Amino acid sequence: MPDLFDLFLRWWKQVLLLMIAAVVVAGVIVLFTTKKYLGIATALPAPAYASDKTAVFSQNLQELYSTLGTPDDLDKIMGTAHLDTVYIAVIEKLNLSNHYGLANSDPESVQKAARVLKKRTRVIKTDYGELQVKTWDTNRYLAAALANSILEKLQQVHQDVQTANNLMMLSKINNELDDSKAEYQRLHDSLSRMDASSGPGQILAARQSSLAQQMQEYEKLASQYKLMVDASPQSLIIIERARPATYADEPKPLLVLIITAVLSLFFGLLAAVLLERRRMNTK
Repeated sequence: MPDLFDLFLRWWKQVLLLMIAAVVVAGVIVLFTTKKYLGIATALPAPAYASDKTAVFSQNLQELYSTLGTPDDLDKIMGTAHLDTVYIAVIEKLNLSNHYGLANSDPESVQKAARVLKKRTRVIKTDYGELQVKTWDTNRYLAAALANSILEKLQQVHQDVQTANNLMMLSKINNELDDSKAEYQRLHDSLSRMDASSGPGQILAARQSSLAQQMQEYEKLASQYKLMVDASPQSLIIIERARPATYADEPKPLLVLIITAVLSLFFGLLAAVLLERRRMNTK
């Protein structure tokens, strides 16, 4: 194995020339590479109790709820971020098929554009328990708009799911309340035609009293669920909307040139070792 110091003294010109050539080539490539700007939108999980009717209307809370949700609440939202539905909705909202070089005449242009957008997007959970949407685009204003739109769509999807569940429960409660009112009226009509002090009359009166209490509970539940539907609690609290970036995020010229210089230096030394070994073996 030749001494590396002596080896470098004999081959430094070739190694340096290789390194300069590699850096120049990398610089030219970086110069002509399309710049991409980064848009970042940030949100925090909304408190879980805001979407929990029991917690909202409980008069005897056993624990104090945090004003914010926990990082674990973001897991289901990050799962939703893997669905094409989110990106298709954003593409349709901003009409971006042409932006990605796809003709509107193509029946699959929206789906293709959504796949491109999905590849250029990262949805992550930070170490501080925040949800961040990062989107890259050649237009710095559009990069910010995309990040904001994706975050808003994620929030809307989960908000709509919770509202749909509350609407379903409200509909069932109202149906039960209508049935109870109809039964109550039938009992009232029956009692009006008989002696309330008789055995059957007492049974019907007890049944009517029980139905009255049940109707009160249904009305209370209906008002609570109606309030939850009207309030439509959010699943995310957007704390920072994406703003147009001042500088391009990709490519990073300085980082590319440094890595190129280090790798070319290593490759040059390795080539010098092999060439020196071959030269010594031919003697």
